[in-house]
Amino acid sequence: MRKIISNSPRLATIRFIIYNTHMSNIAKTKQLIACINAVHLLFSQDYFETGQVEKINLSRTQVPTAHMLRYRLILHESINDYLLTQNLDNITYYYRVKTAEAITDKVARYAGRENQYPANNWMNDIFGARMILSAADLALVQNELDHWRDTFNLKNWYMRDKDDYRGLHIYFKNKSNFYFPWELQLWDTADIDKNIQNHRLLKRKFIHQ
Repeated sequence: MRKIISNSPRLATIRFIIYNTHMSNIAKTKQLIACINAVHLLFSQDYFETGQVEKINLSRTQVPTAHMLRYRLILHESINDYLLTQNLDNITYYYRVKTAEAITDKVARYAGRENQYPANNWMNDIFGARMILSAADLALVQNELDHWRDTFNLKNWYMRDKDDYRGLHIYFKNKSNFYFPWELQLWDTADIDKNIQNHRLLKRKFIHQ
């Protein structure tokens, strides 16, 4: 593997050129994590550090919905430009930018809770990616996450196992409370069907409201 550093100050990311196309799934997962982290940092700097957008500390419990929706709109319109700067051709992954309707619904649900939490603890998936692994590979990744924490500035991770859903959730925020966190879900192949059914039942209720 040869490491190439972009000559452009704006594209201050490290790109990896992989000559061995038969990467292990652990290596692919690590590279996907590295790329999401790099894109998160680059987009966040372009969006928040130019002086054109108000910076709000997302560790507050109350953050204007308009702040979230504007971020979501710009991210939706530009995310592919950022992902194209990464070498992800040999990695199978899926992603989406959260819809405005889903954000508004989530804000309403959390506003109605008795216990209030920092906004960046729950509005942490405006960008969400997903990768499918075997149970054995998923266990190996869990063992590596402690080693990857500092390397990739990971916010946190946990295994969500609730309501017939099971997935390893990893969060990125590059050590800034002003940057919206992003999410990567790692699913066991055996859990695909029940996880999709769970999302249909619980994550898309706003569609019928």
